[in-house]
Amino acid sequence: MIGRTQEIAILKDACQSDRPEMIAVIGRRRVGKTYLIRSFFDQRIDFEMVGLKDGNNERQLRNFVFSLEEVIGRPLKEEEMPKDWLGAFHLLRKYLESLKKEDKKVVFIDELPWAATPRSDFFTGLSYFWNSYASKTDIIFVICGSATAWMIKEVINNKGGLHNRVTRKIILRPFSLTETAAYFKARQINFDHYQLIQLYMTMGGIPHYLDQVVGGKTAIQNIDAICFSQEGLLRTEFDNLYSSLFTHPERYEKIVEALATIWRGMSRKEIIKYAGIKDGGGITTILQELEQSGFITAYIPFQKKKKNTLYRLTDNYSLFYLKFIKTLPPNMNGNWITLSQTQSWKSWSGYAFENICLQHIKKIKTKLGIAGIHSQAFSFLSKGTDELEGTQIDLLIDRTDNAISLCEIKFYNDHYLLSKKEADKIRKKRTLLRHFSKTKKQIFIVLITTFGMLESKHSTGFIDNEIRMEDLF
Repeated sequence: MIGRTQEIAILKDACQSDRPEMIAVIGRRRVGKTYLIRSFFDQRIDFEMVGLKDGNNERQLRNFVFSLEEVIGRPLKEEEMPKDWLGAFHLLRKYLESLKKEDKKVVFIDELPWAATPRSDFFTGLSYFWNSYASKTDIIFVICGSATAWMIKEVINNKGGLHNRVTRKIILRPFSLTETAAYFKARQINFDHYQLIQLYMTMGGIPHYLDQVVGGKTAIQNIDAICFSQEGLLRTEFDNLYSSLFTHPERYEKIVEALATIWRGMSRKEIIKYAGIKDGGGITTILQELEQSGFITAYIPFQKKKKNTLYRLTDNYSLFYLKFIKTLPPNMNGNWITLSQTQSWKSWSGYAFENICLQHIKKIKTKLGIAGIHSQAFSFLSKGTDELEGTQIDLLIDRTDNAISLCEIKFYNDHYLLSKKEADKIRKKRTLLRHFSKTKKQIFIVLITTFGMLESKHSTGFIDNEIRMEDLF
């Protein structure tokens, strides 16, 4: 298994503990939650059920019965059929009590949000099962779901019979660049860092998406097949992605689409305007759920307050889809080889590379030698005055060693040559940052590029630190 070292350590500890364990595994669709649990426990799972998408309560109960019949090796008798979830979990208890095992018994319920349909008594049955039986026996009960916000609200922060019953929590995140490179190496697919960066900008570190990539082709060829052919997985994944996670996905999609139009980020007020939705308490919930699910990031600009929070679209695939795939007619293939030469691609790639840098901020701090120094990453925004123009800085690292790293991020397909014009722009940003923020800290200029920087008279003595794409791996 690639990566997942912390998650595996949690599962190992659960197996070795002297208490019953309820483990909640959450993470977005396609990130590898089911694969992690099945791979780790292998043949040790005593009962497994996967919730049915869009199945009503009756079908979910039938699904439970089918799963139970599979492990007990016989069909249930008519008088054994459960009429509700209380009866279903009582049957599960009886089955587990009949097992003779030295190791902990393992129960795995996958896609719990689909199984626990609205107004069903699912949690009544689950609470009975845990409180009357599982909490007193040697068991590992794993519950898993892609609807991250739902899992946090209904399971981890449950206010009813499961309150404080979750003993361990695993939040499964997409692969990092390092893990992505290791994943392809394990598949004997050889890509250099630039090819990997292009794939990551398009689909992020989602294992199921990366699984579509084939060897012997460039990143551009793979993107063309996976995203732009009518048969490609990511051609239609967007609608499936949001509908599988949210009950009413339309409003979520509108917000994401609005955020895709202004890359610096939007305030709540701007989101309402550009998404064309009404204000209300529901907006706060939607924004929280999108953030918990890993699609957007909320951040407070440097020296601003919480009321100045901005929201930025940081899901790599969603950004790519809305920029290039959405407008394609359903019966027409796209051509990424052509699109990747356009000005639109250049502007998108710059922003997508910025996203990758923000997702790998720990690597940047390590390269700068400040991993052991407390620091925070910010953006910086200032409105202009009658005398001075405004400015925007995408990444500042504010450090407790009385310094600020001002990071300029450039995505380029070759070594980067800093021109006089670009150097003057960065100098102006530094001047405006010092003026508007009133900071007295030392400001270091950091240039983050793909292939590195060519020395020139405009960079020598001006650029304090250089970070290349390989430093992000």
